Amino acid sequence: MTADAASSAPVPSTTAQAPPAAVPEPGRVSRLVGLPILRVVLVGLAAVVTWLILVAAGDDAAFPPMMLYAAVSMLVVNLVSLALVRRALHDEGLRARDLIDFSWRRLGTDVLWGILWLVVLWIPFIVAVLATGFALFGADLFTRFETLFYDVGYEPVFDRAVLTALAVIAVVTFAPLNAPTEELVFRGYSQGGLFARGWHPVWAIVVPAAIFAVQHVFYAATPDVVVIYLVAFFVWGIGSGIIVRRQGRLMPIIVAHFLVNLMTSAPALLIAFLPPEAFAG
Repeated sequence: MTADAASSAPVPSTTAQAPPAAVPEPGRVSRLVGLPILRVVLVGLAAVVTWLILVAAGDDAAFPPMMLYAAVSMLVVNLVSLALVRRALHDEGLRARDLIDFSWRRLGTDVLWGILWLVVLWIPFIVAVLATGFALFGADLFTRFETLFYDVGYEPVFDRAVLTALAVIAVVTFAPLNAPTEELVFRGYSQGGLFARGWHPVWAIVVPAAIFAVQHVFYAATPDVVVIYLVAFFVWGIGSGIIVRRQGRLMPIIVAHFLVNLMTSAPALLIAFLPPEAFAG
């Protein structure tokens, strides 16, 4: 080999090239769908256990229990669900914080987005409630509204102090935990994973929304509105899924969800101001 040929020969690089970053592998479909179903099972078990405790205490509560008891019982369910979804995301190389994408700098904007989405979602939700209610009860829907969405004959067995304490627990724990947990389970993990596996957008949104709707059957104010809740929350779930898909992050829809949960749990604090005859004990 001549000197010129040797000088023109390529010199092997001594610097190791970094391997390409690994792309997170989406979870199995059985897990992406199974985790939301497991949450529904946990919610159902919590409702049954709560109702059995009330019956044992001499309460004549119907099943499912009223929202105050349901909100309190969700503390354990939400903690377990949050641990499970974080573990599932970790197994796939993802983090809950990345899906939520919280930022103090954008908090004001996210709150405004959340209020907007609350209004946007509330419209089809109310339409679904009225349409389903009219299909079930006809023109009697409007005269039965009070008894459908509130058990006027129910008298709690617990006294004011116990109910007020439960109300405080519900307000402090329900909305702050339930909103991010549900959005992580249904929209962040399940819907996001189904999209990552190449599912058609319709099914990737509809399947988690359907499971989300079944879960809310256990929050029904009275047994007569179970079907109404099923349809209305299915519509809400689809709307939320579309919003998350378009925005690519969970924080704005978590704000909307938080506001809804706060509006459904905070009125329980009025128990402290009810007249004595409202209590059986």
